[in-house]
Amino acid sequence: VTMPRIASLGFALTLPATLLSQAAQAHEPRYNQVSLRAEVSQEVAHDRMYVTLYTEAQSEDPAALASDVTKTLNAAIHKARKVQGVKVSLGSRQSYPVYENEGSKISAWRERAELRLESAEFARLSQLSADLLGELKMAEMSFAVAEDTRKTSEDSLIKEAVEAFKARAQLATEAVGGKGYKLVSLNLNSGGFQPVMPMRAMAMDRGSFSKSEAAPQIEAGTSRVSMSADGVIEVQLP
Repeated sequence: VTMPRIASLGFALTLPATLLSQAAQAHEPRYNQVSLRAEVSQEVAHDRMYVTLYTEAQSEDPAALASDVTKTLNAAIHKARKVQGVKVSLGSRQSYPVYENEGSKISAWRERAELRLESAEFARLSQLSADLLGELKMAEMSFAVAEDTRKTSEDSLIKEAVEAFKARAQLATEAVGGKGYKLVSLNLNSGGFQPVMPMRAMAMDRGSFSKSEAAPQIEAGTSRVSMSADGVIEVQLP
């Protein structure tokens, strides 16, 4: 009866010893490690232009209103598609009632529909937008960096970020009196694009941007793209 109990007890003591050994390895202290961060950035010119135009009308007859809005949009689309290098698409379209007598009765219907234009040819799209004003109104103009341009910029910054990290690692090694270092880990992260000169043309519906005059020269601005290198080094002391 006693022997099985001793064997069982021996097994029970061996298992915790194994676990303690694994835990000790997992939490083994690592010395002379330094966490570093380096970041590089550059400005990239906006190479995509976006324009949103809209038409808005009101009528007591919702069917007639929808028909008129559709005709206005179709005419603008037909004109826009004649311009090479311009992508044309429809935006949001909304119809809602207009009330009278403190909201107790519908007096009319109002409808708003958008036309969205996109191009890398700024002057061409600017002139087209000016030509469409009158039939349509300006809702928004914005600029951005194209996806391919963004990837190219980020790729070019990867090497710079690594070189900046290596330079900082060398400085840290010298600061603590080390003779060299080993790279433990390194993570590269894109900081995305932050507009440096955002431009929105909400006020260009009138005045300098009108159908009767030539479209103004466009200043698209730039965005700043950044790349960071976060890592850990192990300094080798003499």
